[in-house]
Amino acid sequence: MQQNRHVIQRIQWTVVLFYAVLIIVPAVHPLPPHSAHIWDNVTLFAQFLFWGIWWPFVLLSMVLLGRVWCGVFCPEGTISEWASKHGRHGAIPRWVRWGGWPFVAFVGTTVYGQMLSVYQYPKATLLILGGSTVGALIVGYLYGRNVRVWCRYLCPVNGVFGLLSKLAPVSFRTDPQQWQASRARGERPEAVNCPTLLPLKDLQSASNCHSCGRCQGHRDAIDLRFRAPGSEVVHESRYRATAGELILITFGLCGIAVGAFHWSASPWLIEAKQWIALWLIDADWMWPLQTHAPWWIFTNYPGQNDVFNLLDGTLLLAYIGTTGLVLGSVLTGLLFAARRSLAPASHGALYHLAHALIPIAGCGVFLGLSALTVSMLRAEHVPLFWVGSVRAVLLGSTALWSLGLFWQISGKYNDHAVRRCLGTGFGALAIAVVVWAWWLLFWGW
Repeated sequence: MQQNRHVIQRIQWTVVLFYAVLIIVPAVHPLPPHSAHIWDNVTLFAQFLFWGIWWPFVLLSMVLLGRVWCGVFCPEGTISEWASKHGRHGAIPRWVRWGGWPFVAFVGTTVYGQMLSVYQYPKATLLILGGSTVGALIVGYLYGRNVRVWCRYLCPVNGVFGLLSKLAPVSFRTDPQQWQASRARGERPEAVNCPTLLPLKDLQSASNCHSCGRCQGHRDAIDLRFRAPGSEVVHESRYRATAGELILITFGLCGIAVGAFHWSASPWLIEAKQWIALWLIDADWMWPLQTHAPWWIFTNYPGQNDVFNLLDGTLLLAYIGTTGLVLGSVLTGLLFAARRSLAPASHGALYHLAHALIPIAGCGVFLGLSALTVSMLRAEHVPLFWVGSVRAVLLGSTALWSLGLFWQISGKYNDHAVRRCLGTGFGALAIAVVVWAWWLLFWGW
């Protein structure tokens, strides 16, 4: 990778061009008729390629390879670094480095995407993803020098990618002894420009490393190494897990994300809407049923018979918010009970235990995103009899993975068999809650 930077840069700008075509061309074309197919309509083809293939498998790549996507292929990273190289090189302000951005940005883009039906309409895709890309360009121009400030702090999926990459079987790591030996020999190698501003001396986590390969071999201490999948969660997360990651896992990936995929299929939402609509009609309050917002606030496509009135939009937000609050609170409570059962575990054990949910949380989001893939293929009459079985296997295997992580993490804080089993038992309940939420979507409803 170091010897072929020019090749990687060509790949990056090719992806930028491809990405631009995918989000711009469909937005300037008319919406496809009902008789259109993936292979004969540019909008459907782009929709399938982008939301059906691109995004689900980018998530999967984080678990398999770490953040290679971010370092080699991501168009926003390429644009942000280019802008930083040619920008005004300002100091990074404190507000950019705020630790709450991973959760806020993820929730904001997720909820806004549902308000606009981003998976169905290209204008919504252009607004949200194009807006994110413009943000990456502006932040890159304003702050840093030839680095990726946007990717490090503000990218809406940075937090999610950082969590999933902890499971990867490969990562760049620094050998502290080799580093110290190099310094003792008085070696002064050329400094490495880490695009995500990592302290290379302490590089032990794949979470923020974009696997760009620029630091490989530095001081003969940094190498790409194999490791047991999930080993970082067990060992390194004990010292690095944060409250922000706990919130992102429980209230974000296992809460808001579930609500975002649930609402369109939920019979509870339909019943609530019908009851409230009848009550409004009886009260002669028709304006919530007759008021519509522009498409960039709530879905509004009369030609497709897809228009959100004020009641639709309000209930959508209420459903996603309530789902996130309820599931997040239940999971946090179970994690707290697990920590208490491991007494005298430190307070940081709560954040560490939350990391055990990463496999099942990531699997749920992957299955939710791939649901669009499945629905589009079914519309083309592709036989998909195997989908239910694959979903069950993925949920079951990742649930067992999370359970194993709970057992290993519990052993880090208390080796007493009863307390360790009790802590793992509360973890199993948390896993069951997540599995139940996705079971409702794919089988229960």
